[in-house]
Amino acid sequence: MAAQHGEDQFPVVDSHIHLYAAAHIPSLSWTADLAQDHPLNRQYSTNEYQAVTQTCSNLLGFVFVETDRKSGLQETAWHDVFDEVDFLMRIARGTPRDGEGHRPEDSRLVLGVVPWAPVPAGETTLIRYVHQVQQHCGDRWDLIKGFRYLVQDKPAGVMLQPQFIEGLQWLGSNGFTFDLGVDCRSGGLHQLQEACDMLDRVYNGDSHVKIIINHFCKPNLRLTASEAASGHQDFTRWKECIEKMASHPSTYMKLSGLFSELPKQDEANPTAISTLVEQTRPWVNAVFKAFSPSRIMFGSDWPVCNVGGPDIEASWAHWYNVVSAILDDEGLAADQKLEVWSGTAIQAYNVQIT
Repeated sequence: MAAQHGEDQFPVVDSHIHLYAAAHIPSLSWTADLAQDHPLNRQYSTNEYQAVTQTCSNLLGFVFVETDRKSGLQETAWHDVFDEVDFLMRIARGTPRDGEGHRPEDSRLVLGVVPWAPVPAGETTLIRYVHQVQQHCGDRWDLIKGFRYLVQDKPAGVMLQPQFIEGLQWLGSNGFTFDLGVDCRSGGLHQLQEACDMLDRVYNGDSHVKIIINHFCKPNLRLTASEAASGHQDFTRWKECIEKMASHPSTYMKLSGLFSELPKQDEANPTAISTLVEQTRPWVNAVFKAFSPSRIMFGSDWPVCNVGGPDIEASWAHWYNVVSAILDDEGLAADQKLEVWSGTAIQAYNVQIT
């Protein structure tokens, strides 16, 4: 499926993708139980990314977000995440290894890198870790824009620990962003409330850390739009938390990840774009009203979008087309669309476009 050419006037920054070579799959924390034919149980590097984005003529590049490699808060558990940083630096420098699926010319696509970080370990450990990341990056340290520590699969209370708050505030003081990944549908609404409480504590400490929220917090999109509009508690409680998050001016939201939360699409007959816009409208309306386009950014969540999207070849372009239709449905002016497609990501991540 080709990307719609009506949006070609807007430069595009894909603010959320993951990359890994086939040889890296054993180091990912979530692949042990995947079936052999699962869409994610295969290589996804820049060769594959270029193949699915080739119809998007104005794609400037991407922000890589850590792929949840095996890790831990102790230094002895950092080996795999440093391997991931090394992999991204080889892409950024144009120095591929055999079998990694990238070419020297792909270096232009890497606009930013957001590695994992042991945020709950507190400031002292976090500083030691970040210094080691800097050593791995060398002359491409400028590409490190922020860090992520996934909380969607962590015990309740992690985000409220003093060390976690301290770690986030240290990131902000040193010019780094934090990508916040919670899972409202699978992890429970309590994660959303905890995230709101965490934000209150972080910003009450006079921090200005930019917290970039992933995937609408993975809402319960198995509800119908009419159920949401009728006041289903899953929607109303999600909406209340989204508004609380947006009340902090240093928070941002990624328009990404919705395919994974929607019912699985038929590969032979993908769900119509108009249907997807209608299905997601209550959630989209709430986010745009709360954050405004200047704090919302396009992200594909590739290759995870393949899990709920049409198929491996078509899902990126199908999501791109859905976002294009969403922006029309929201009645955005051209300058507002530009913010969502690239401007917000460039500003939030301090991306340098050459």
